[in-house]
Amino acid sequence: MTTIDATTHTDVLIAGAGPTGLVLAIDLARRGIRHRLVDSADRGFPGSRGAGLQPRSLEVFEDLGVLGAMRAAGGPCPPLMIWDRDRQVGEWDMFDRTEPTPAVPYGEIMMLPQWRTVEILAARLEELGGHVDFETGLTGFEQDADGVTATLTRPDGTTETVRARYLVGADGGRSAVRHALGVGFAAEPVDERAALLADVVVDGLERTHWHVWPDAPGGRLMLRPLEGVETFQLVARHDDPDARVDPEREGTTEALQRLIDEATGRSDLTVGEVHWVSAFKPRMAMAERFREGRVFLAGDAAHVHSPAGGQGLNTSIQDGYNLGWKLEAVLRRGAPDSLLDTYATERMGVAADVLGLSTRIHHEDDGGQPRRGPETHQLHVGYPDSPLTRELRHHLPEGALRAGDRAPDAPCEDPASGARVRLFEVFQGTHATVLALSDGEFTVPEWVRVFRPVDVDGHVKDAYGSGYFVIRPDGYVGLATDDAADVAAYLATLTG
Repeated sequence: MTTIDATTHTDVLIAGAGPTGLVLAIDLARRGIRHRLVDSADRGFPGSRGAGLQPRSLEVFEDLGVLGAMRAAGGPCPPLMIWDRDRQVGEWDMFDRTEPTPAVPYGEIMMLPQWRTVEILAARLEELGGHVDFETGLTGFEQDADGVTATLTRPDGTTETVRARYLVGADGGRSAVRHALGVGFAAEPVDERAALLADVVVDGLERTHWHVWPDAPGGRLMLRPLEGVETFQLVARHDDPDARVDPEREGTTEALQRLIDEATGRSDLTVGEVHWVSAFKPRMAMAERFREGRVFLAGDAAHVHSPAGGQGLNTSIQDGYNLGWKLEAVLRRGAPDSLLDTYATERMGVAADVLGLSTRIHHEDDGGQPRRGPETHQLHVGYPDSPLTRELRHHLPEGALRAGDRAPDAPCEDPASGARVRLFEVFQGTHATVLALSDGEFTVPEWVRVFRPVDVDGHVKDAYGSGYFVIRPDGYVGLATDDAADVAAYLATLTG
């Protein structure tokens, strides 16, 4: 074993280069925060697994500068075609089709294989000057009052010592970081039945639909055409809870051909190359703590969900998005350490709610084909009980925007240039924003932008009403008040 003598230094060490780690690394890179992103794998995630991107994630991706690439590569969720052997039974649309509105620019889920999402995020990180250290595993760490000393190991046995101010474990459901911390992660089965998951070429099957054989011999079979490639995502569930799924044995071209022949009763479907295969039993689990000193848990390392409803990956994306600006505030702006405690406070509540939602949807799926509604879009996720939330207005009407809610979009006019803009364009970037909809004056630090829109069409008033709103860097309303004097006092709580 070779040891690199010198200790390298960074502000944030991130273990795990899936969507969670990449989102956090992108956010830190654009903020100029030193970081290392390491992953023991030799490349990015190869499978399609988490393919549904909810509207709130699309808003996050717009802010991070990757939405254009995502939309070019992805597409809408196709309708389901229900089969009984070789006979079409009927169509079913799993998701509510919702048109964009001024407040909600992305109205429905977008489908994109997870491997492609990871590719696009990694490319964006490189544009910002960062990169992923693949084949570099976190094999040990110790923390003290000032930081974390970690050991990184490569396949040839070479080790490196890294000293970081903070460590983030985004290293999946079997998280080595979580295990090393000794944080509890009690898991419960959502379904005792195992499923085979594969990305496979299937010739002869129309790519216009998500094909489902709910009563196939042995268990439900689903085949969904993947966006931008020739492969289908195959999900084959075993009805027998005692059945064991061996991906190496059951994921060959020959085995999948037999499976599809038996399930569909069709002889015109030909299985080609298998690009990726895995197996899983749906389970739910959540870490007892999301923070332990200078170490944070995020993504699947902190919570694991049933894939039903497309919630897990999207919740993980927002973990990284929530943590990035808070790390910058503490590392660069003198914010108190307690600001970092709000990561766990805010995200643990969300994770618990989403675990309940995805588990309920999973069980509803067993009873038929339930439609996914707005509750899955994650637009109503908020932080009303967060220590960072200040709702100082009184007598608000029912349904009014409140502090802690997601900040809506709205078209308006920039008073300085006269140009038409969207509020999301104003919010985009590393700053916080004071949306001033009344005439009072106040002072703000340099990392805060003040915007007084010209509400040409009335959409800003429809979404916000009047007063003053501090929009956090992650797009949530931190303060809502009618008194301009509250603005400076609130911003001071974020910087100490």
